[in-house]
Amino acid sequence: MLAVVVVGVIVAGLATGFGSEPSAEPAVQAFLYDWQQQQYGAAAALTTAAPDTVAADLKGAFAQVDATQLFLSMNSVVQHGGTARASFTASVSLAGEEHLWTYRGHIGVRRINGTWKVDWAPSVINPNLGPGERLALVTEFPARAAVLDAEGDPLEQPTLAYEVGVWPARLTSQAATAQAFAAQTGLAASQVLGQIAAAPPDAFFRLATLDPTDYARMRAGLGKVPGLEVKEVSERLFQASAPSLVGTVGSEVDPVLRADGAFYLPGTTVGLSGLEQAYQRQLLGTPTTEVVAVNSAGTQTDVLARWAGAAGTSVRTTISSQVQNAALNALDSVPNSGEIVAVQASTGQVLAVAQRQASGALPAAGPLAAKLVPGTAFTIVSAAALLSDGLTASTQISCENSFTVGGQTFTSDGTGEEKPFSADFADGCGTAFAGMSERLSPSQFDQVVTAFGIGAHWSQAPVPLFSGSAPLATGEAALAAETIGQGNVRVSPLSMAMVAAEVDSGSWHAPQVIEGPTDPVSEPGAAIAPSAMSALRSLMRGAVSSGAARAADIPGAPVYGQVGLVHSGSGWLSWFVGYRGDVAFTVIESGRTAQLSAAALAGAFLRALGSVPAVRS
Repeated sequence: MLAVVVVGVIVAGLATGFGSEPSAEPAVQAFLYDWQQQQYGAAAALTTAAPDTVAADLKGAFAQVDATQLFLSMNSVVQHGGTARASFTASVSLAGEEHLWTYRGHIGVRRINGTWKVDWAPSVINPNLGPGERLALVTEFPARAAVLDAEGDPLEQPTLAYEVGVWPARLTSQAATAQAFAAQTGLAASQVLGQIAAAPPDAFFRLATLDPTDYARMRAGLGKVPGLEVKEVSERLFQASAPSLVGTVGSEVDPVLRADGAFYLPGTTVGLSGLEQAYQRQLLGTPTTEVVAVNSAGTQTDVLARWAGAAGTSVRTTISSQVQNAALNALDSVPNSGEIVAVQASTGQVLAVAQRQASGALPAAGPLAAKLVPGTAFTIVSAAALLSDGLTASTQISCENSFTVGGQTFTSDGTGEEKPFSADFADGCGTAFAGMSERLSPSQFDQVVTAFGIGAHWSQAPVPLFSGSAPLATGEAALAAETIGQGNVRVSPLSMAMVAAEVDSGSWHAPQVIEGPTDPVSEPGAAIAPSAMSALRSLMRGAVSSGAARAADIPGAPVYGQVGLVHSGSGWLSWFVGYRGDVAFTVIESGRTAQLSAAALAGAFLRALGSVPAVRS
């Protein structure tokens, strides 16, 4: 509790009825001044009660409302012989939300043995306090508002959490408990003590709500805090079905709050990433604060002041529960780590952002913002460039075991047999694309890359999104590497899903993660010719029906796509990029060996999805 006192000028009002009697006004002024200055012993000596009792009551009242400032000004004194009645105005600044509580008080004064004394009672502190009553401060945050899916259901899942708190009246030493709790959590001990002292004494007072990870880390230390109690609860707070989009939430003990200089208030939550961070103020809301009177039994008897809070407002996303659940179910069916991003091709709305951490390493930045090498999955873009240059699906191209371009040798599993370009695409033959890159100029390739939105500015999004990067190639070898998704090419699973969406719908859209109108975004570049796009769709269908992506082929509506396999560090990353109906998506599977099949995982996703979601306006 921060005990900062503002010294105010006590203004003497009109004292009436004095006659020849000594005025009670100086005694009242002295009492108010000593009280304001926290000279509780001196103030107590000016009353009719035992000084120790009065001093404790005055000091306790300051703590009971967790005050930071107290200003007292006398209004008037009305005197009748040996008695007087004084009125004053109290202005009390409350900690945390910094509310100012102002009220009009009254003091009875009696002349005893020639000396004026304040007739002590709890009502001197506040006129609404009766015998045996004390003040308390109740601050209650509304439940944090949810991040919703497109149907209006929360994306946060009910999960186990731990409420840690105390029963203030049962503590042997509130100061010792506050100090010990602060030492374990990094909070300010004075602020913790202020909250405990101001809480209703005979009710469980929650100090913090911890997620299982934080509680496990702090459990041993918290066990040493005297009087601390732990309760298991279920909260929609710490876990979401689309964490890469929704983000994470920290509680009262999170260092982010302390770094921001936030005053410790039980119930405070803070968004640490994703939409939870972007919409922190909207989701948190504001607390309701009440100054209340509490009797000796701990029962609240009156509300003396109240500042109404406001519930947070939910944020509705474009996530489809049908598509999100299908993605999560598919990921649960494989032993390796994986991610699935799905978008509605006709609108750019993001339908699913799912990931599962298992045996393989996942990209640190998640499916929306990771910067990954796509390998031959990027040949969707390269094929569009070649088709735009006049190449046809039937053009005979050899798939060599190795091919050198600009002094750099590229390898594949090819045998040198000449095949139609459609077969080279279906097989994901890297050397064929490296060789065909000689047909293109860097500017030609860059024009198509730009038309697919690679490198577009997505800064209008509320969360970080990576649209991809494929710098203008300098030299034949660099261009060849980029055509097979190597070299300087970097993409996110989202950016490749948007590539598939453009092939599907025939038009480019910026990704949208929040429902409602978005800022207009210009086309990324010249559109790809419809004839080239039609031919590209045929190539992607062939890759699924009879090529390297055939594990994604399931009965029903046709599936279109392309695959890639990239060795990265100590692991492998398998890609599938494609679409079915109006759903375009990227699937990646990560593992320690090359025995991966994102195409098979894509098939599992489509089977789990079943019917294709209807187009949303």
